[in-house]
Amino acid sequence: MKLIDWYIFKKFIGTFFYAISLLIVIVIIFDISENIDDFLQNNAPVSEIIIDYYINFIPYFINLFVYLFTFISVIFFTSKMAGNSEIIAILSSGISFFRMLRPYLFASLLLGILSFYLGNFLIPKTNEIRRNFKDKYMEDLTKDNDRNIHIQIEKGVFVFVENYNNKQQTGYRFTIEHFNDEQMTYKLLADRIELDTSRGPNAWKIINYTERYIDGLNEHIKKGKTLDTTLKLQATDLYKIKEDFEVMNFWELRSHISQERLKGTIGVVNYEVEMQKRLASPAAILILTFIGAALSSRKVRGGIGMHLGIGIGITFSYILFMQFSTVFATIGNLPPILAAWIPNIFYTILGVYLMIKAPK
Repeated sequence: MKLIDWYIFKKFIGTFFYAISLLIVIVIIFDISENIDDFLQNNAPVSEIIIDYYINFIPYFINLFVYLFTFISVIFFTSKMAGNSEIIAILSSGISFFRMLRPYLFASLLLGILSFYLGNFLIPKTNEIRRNFKDKYMEDLTKDNDRNIHIQIEKGVFVFVENYNNKQQTGYRFTIEHFNDEQMTYKLLADRIELDTSRGPNAWKIINYTERYIDGLNEHIKKGKTLDTTLKLQATDLYKIKEDFEVMNFWELRSHISQERLKGTIGVVNYEVEMQKRLASPAAILILTFIGAALSSRKVRGGIGMHLGIGIGITFSYILFMQFSTVFATIGNLPPILAAWIPNIFYTILGVYLMIKAPK
């Protein structure tokens, strides 16, 4: 890193944190005005509002818009350097255009690593505190599933619950079936099933049940009033938690996806898209950095305003592209890995074209 590299690096990082800090303040002010009624109605303590909600909101917000503000920062300070003829002076000193991009690469790598750490490890922890606050004072993040819940809890073991009431921790019209080589060997039917938290998270009480033991043509039936048992079934399998992937780190998210695939959960695609987006977003920082540098390195009529206008347009088109691909993955047949990476692939091609054209 030469002196000129440090000069560009500091401008890049300084502009990024200055811009995003200003917006965080503005967003917090608007968020307070929008949610103050909920805070007052639910008697939320000021200390919890500041520490549990807004302090933990900052990393989430930074990571949410990190590639947007990376791009805007690059456009802003590079365009200003071009307007002051600094880039002309750099290139005239014998430094090539691609050599000039070295500090852009280092700065974008730093922000990419920061984004990966925030999204996959720090934010899940801060989100847990923030979501507990929201669940207590702002909105109920849990919702009962639709009727007729049918899941696989382990290989060859299937569970059916007609409906589950999370507040009462009770499921109605419960059935469990065991299969061996596609042949049913056991079936239990019960009026209801209740979670017994005193014995553990997987402990259940089965009420008014009938058991069928099946061995070929032979069948044995047993009835009972109550049965205490342990199943590989958690209450969270039977009701929805709004965007619960927000509190999962990268490894927990991967493990959860494997479990949901085993259960045959339709909504597993949402978790797969989230995992791929956590990988694609840091890569987007590098891509948009070089697009921004290539766009704004030339002195043009209109100056910073022209560059910012084009830059913001490209950034929002990227966000829109990402939203479209996500929708096609969640309600269509687009593979999650393509949904997350198609925007990056498309804008990488655009970036390569602009980088080739920029030195000319």
